[in-house]
Amino acid sequence: MLQIGSLVDGKYKILNKVGQGGMSVVYLAMNEKANKQWAVKEVRKDGVLDFEAVKQGLVAETDILKRLDHPYLPSIIDVIDTDESFIIIMDYIQGNSLNKALDEFGAQPQDEVIKWAKQLCDVLGYLHTRTPPIIYRDMKPANVMLKPDGNISLIDFGTAREYKEKNLADTTCLGTVGYAAPEQFGGMGQTDARTDIYCLGATLYHLVTGKNPCEPPYEIRPIREINPNLSSGLERIILKCTQRDPNDRYQSAAELMYALEHYEEVDDSYRKKQKRKLALFLAPVVLALLFAGASVWGYLSAEKQRTADYDFILAEAANESDPTTALNRYYEAITTDPTRTDAYLGNDDFSGMIDYLTRDGELTVSESSWLSCLKAGLDQKGSSGYSSTVDVLEELRAADPSGYEQVCYEIGEAYLFYYSVPVEKDRYAAAATWFQYAKEGYPIADMYCQISACLQNIAKYEKSEQHAKLYEEYQSLWSQILKLKTDANDFDDDLKLRIWNEITNMIQNNAKAFCEVTPPEEILAAIDEISADSEKITNTFLEKSVSTLRENIAATTNKILSYAETAE
Repeated sequence: MLQIGSLVDGKYKILNKVGQGGMSVVYLAMNEKANKQWAVKEVRKDGVLDFEAVKQGLVAETDILKRLDHPYLPSIIDVIDTDESFIIIMDYIQGNSLNKALDEFGAQPQDEVIKWAKQLCDVLGYLHTRTPPIIYRDMKPANVMLKPDGNISLIDFGTAREYKEKNLADTTCLGTVGYAAPEQFGGMGQTDARTDIYCLGATLYHLVTGKNPCEPPYEIRPIREINPNLSSGLERIILKCTQRDPNDRYQSAAELMYALEHYEEVDDSYRKKQKRKLALFLAPVVLALLFAGASVWGYLSAEKQRTADYDFILAEAANESDPTTALNRYYEAITTDPTRTDAYLGNDDFSGMIDYLTRDGELTVSESSWLSCLKAGLDQKGSSGYSSTVDVLEELRAADPSGYEQVCYEIGEAYLFYYSVPVEKDRYAAAATWFQYAKEGYPIADMYCQISACLQNIAKYEKSEQHAKLYEEYQSLWSQILKLKTDANDFDDDLKLRIWNEITNMIQNNAKAFCEVTPPEEILAAIDEISADSEKITNTFLEKSVSTLRENIAATTNKILSYAETAE
C-alpha cells in the first residue's frame, strides 16, 4: 500500500486515501511542480489471487480510456507497472458519487436527474459512435461522479468492451445486478448500445424514486406509483429504456436524448395545457399579440443571458471547428469576465485558447497575432453600442496575480516550443516578452529570458564582429543550457522532453561556436546525460516525443563529433 507523503514515479506526492474497492485503493496525489492534483489507483499484486487476470482487465480499461476525449470522462495520464503493484495515474474528479447523494438525501430532484440523464446520454452517444463502438455496461449511481459545478463524470471502465458483431463471448454476467440488462446474464444475445440504454434507465429510476433496483423487490415500477408528482413523460421514458426485449427500447443514445429533451411534450399535464391553448385560439387578437410580445421578450432576455454566460461561450469556443469563429468566441469569453483564466488555460470540461492554438503542434505567425492582441487590449461593445478597449490582462493581474503569471507563462511556452519562425532568437524573443511577467512564480521563465538575451547579444556582436564579446556570450549561453538541463529534472515527463529537445536543437544550431568555448567532450557528456535520462521515460503516450528526441540526439552528437575532428 502506498504511504501518505510518498512519491510515485518521483513526481506524484500521495496526499491521502480517497477510496477503496475490493482490489484497489485510490489516492489523491499532487504533482507539486505542475501544481495539479491527480488520482492514483493502485492494485497490489499481493492482494489479488489471480493478478495477471486482473491486470489484463486493467490494461483493457486503460487502453479504452486513453483513446477517449470527452468532457464527462476522466483522462488516463500514466500507467506504472512495478514489482509490487499496478498503478494508474488519472484525472482527479472532485465531488462525490450519485450513490452517496442517494444515501444522504434519498430521491433526487427531477430537474437535476433529467440534467444528469442528458449528460450521461451525451457520453454514451460518444462511446457508441467510436470505431469500433464502446459498450460501457455498468451504468449505476456509484459510477457517476457529481462535480462541484453540478456536472457529472462517468468513471470505472472495468467492464466496458469494444463491440464486435456476432461476438457472443461477452454474454457472461458483467455489470451490477439490478441495473444490468437481461442480455448481460447470457442466453439473450450479446450486449450492444441498447444494453447501456437499459442500464441508464435503471439508474434514472433509482435517482428519481430513491428505490434501489438491486434490493427487494428487485423491480422497476412506474415511477408515479412511488411519487405521483413525478412527470408522466419521464415515466414513459424510463419504462421504455428498461424493456426486457432490446428491440422495444430506444435504439440509440441520440433517440433517447431527443426523448429527454422533449419529455414534457409527452407529459399528461403538458397535453392538458395544449388543449387549453387550443381553446384560447379564438381569443381577441390583442391577447394573442400580448402573448407573442411576452414570448419575444422572453427570447431576447434568454439571448442576452446566453451572451453573458462565460461557461457557455467557452464551451462553444472549444467545440467550434472554424478557427476564426472559435478564437473570436474565446475573446468574447475573456472580455465577458477578464478575471478568470479558463478561457486562456481551459478547465476540466473544455480546452482553452492556448491549447486550441497549439493543438496541431505549431503556432503560426498569423495564429500568434491572436495572442499579441491580448497585450493591446480587446475591443468590447458596451450595451449602448459603443466600442471600448478592455485591458483584459491588467484586469486579470489585479484580480488574480498567480493566475496572471500562469497565463503569461503558458503563452511564453506556446511561443518557445511551437512558434514556427525560422530564426531561433526571434522565437526566444517572442517567448521572453511573456516570460518576463512570470519570473516570480516560475524561476525557469527567468532562465528562458536570460537565454533570449544571450541570443540577441550574439546576433548583435556577430554583426559588429566583436569577437571577444561574442565568445563571452556563447560561454554564458552554454552555462544557461547546463542549468536548464539540470532544472528540467524537476518537471513532468512531457515538459522534460520538450526542454531536452530544445537543448539538443540549440546545441545542434550552435555546434561550432560551442565547440570553440567549451571542450567537445563536455558537450557530448551533457548530451549523453539527456539520452540516459530519456531512457527512464516509460510512458507510452510519450513514445513519439522520445523517438524525436533520440533522433535529435543522434544528429547533434554527429555534428559535435565532426567539429571535434576538424579541430584536431
